[in-house]
Amino acid sequence: MKKETFSRVFPFALFMLFIGLEEFARFLQGKDILQVGTHAIYWIYPVKAVAVGAVLIFFRKHYREMRLGDLGRPTQTVASLLVGLGVFWLWVNMDWSFGTQGAPSGFNPNVFDDTSRTGMTAVRLAGAVLVVPVMEELFWRSFLLRYIIDGKFSRVPIGTFSWASFLATVVLFGLEHNYFLAGMMAGAAFNLLLYYTRSISQCILAHAVANLALGIYVLQTGQWRFW
Repeated sequence: MKKETFSRVFPFALFMLFIGLEEFARFLQGKDILQVGTHAIYWIYPVKAVAVGAVLIFFRKHYREMRLGDLGRPTQTVASLLVGLGVFWLWVNMDWSFGTQGAPSGFNPNVFDDTSRTGMTAVRLAGAVLVVPVMEELFWRSFLLRYIIDGKFSRVPIGTFSWASFLATVVLFGLEHNYFLAGMMAGAAFNLLLYYTRSISQCILAHAVANLALGIYVLQTGQWRFW
């Protein structure tokens, strides 16, 4: 596997591996095979966030499509901010039972004491805003969206449209999330933003805004299922 592919696939694969580890730990806990409290499983998240963040930093030179200068385009940046806020608003209003893959476990920081609660909440928010948007946008909209069009994805311009790549990434992005219909909505919104801006950086911004708004909402309302 070439570095251009590996550097975008591996962070996502590592992230999903940690999610699988979390779900397996919950399964063992539910069967009374793993005798630990819920708070112990929560400690997997900071390890996941740090590990994936470190991998992204290690491969940073390969992400030439991430250009901060793109955010200097006022019209596109405003559009990204609005898309992020729109995705957040729709997400919290699409928590339909038929659009959910099982009961969401969520993250409730109240299982920790005051000191640990503050630290875990900060890590959770930082991971959702600083790590996840970069990791996911590099995989879904920089790599997979182009890879479906051409196996030699790096020669496909950012923001190239095809129905096959659009629909496949929307469906798969949705299935990655517990609220899969909300996930499909977000995947479609970020794809459309990419076609408009031709910028991965703008998609990362929109994704980060959506996650930040959701994090603030969760902390204000105690709707932990969204975390």
